[in-house]
Amino acid sequence: MKTIDVFAHVLPPAFYQKMLAIDPQIPTRAPFIKHPMLTNPALRNSYLPSDSFQVVSAVNVNPEDYVAGRQAAALCQAANQEIEEIVEDNPKFIGGIAMLPMNNIPAAVKIIEEIKNAPSLLGAQIFTRALGKSIAAPEYAPVFATAAANDVLLLLHPVFDSQKRENNIVFSWEYELSNAMLQLVQAGIFTNYPDLKVIVHHAGGMVPFFAGRIKHILPEEQAAAFHRFYVDTAILGNPAALELTVDYFGADHVLFGTDAPLGIAPAGATKEIIAALDQAELSPAARKKIFYQNFARLFHFPTSQEKAEIQD
Repeated sequence: MKTIDVFAHVLPPAFYQKMLAIDPQIPTRAPFIKHPMLTNPALRNSYLPSDSFQVVSAVNVNPEDYVAGRQAAALCQAANQEIEEIVEDNPKFIGGIAMLPMNNIPAAVKIIEEIKNAPSLLGAQIFTRALGKSIAAPEYAPVFATAAANDVLLLLHPVFDSQKRENNIVFSWEYELSNAMLQLVQAGIFTNYPDLKVIVHHAGGMVPFFAGRIKHILPEEQAAAFHRFYVDTAILGNPAALELTVDYFGADHVLFGTDAPLGIAPAGATKEIIAALDQAELSPAARKKIFYQNFARLFHFPTSQEKAEIQD
């Protein structure tokens, strides 16, 4: 069965060199960025099943953490153009996700508005925190308002909270995702922008496991709002956990995603997550929705005959 991976990553080489010129210590602080297949799509493709395709977003080296707003916007705009070129040059990449300069909200809004006219860009990436603040902070509301008004999907990726002293790659990001979802719900994000669509990385973090706490502790309207999120399957396998994810969010709100090429050496967990979904107690119709139909529906895909052939 065909699979469309909505949360795979790249590191645009020219963008990375610009960032290294600004701060040569980036790879020391973020060792994952040295993964060779982030910048080598041809080698990475050799590990993918023949009927697997990817939507690619940049790994989290965010310009707003290093430079002021005008320069951050220029870096994001150049990176987005480079992501488009990477997609156009690679038949396994069927779409890209734009970067946003979160210290320049007018520029971020403009990028979102222009996505509908960029054939190779399908959405925009946001993070659980920006500039040390929750993504639900009021100053970021224009990003959500513009995405909702323009039917642009937002992909929510975790970052560490620098105020915490014991961040770790196993549990911290899942907590940050879960907490950001709570903060967005409590900020009334879906009430304010009823057409908004947000895809949360890593199967919505802790949310499916703590469904009972959400239901009984939060007001009914807020508890219900958690079901408005879409999530991916990037938890490195675990059929029972994927069943729980689908049970909580519903098969219409779960999309195939792997975090490739990260997670499992050498090129990510594509095969492992496909196997876990095949082993999970899910109907054939649910698997088809997760593997590619939900992607096609949400991203209004295909947009060309070539892309239509991928979906057949």
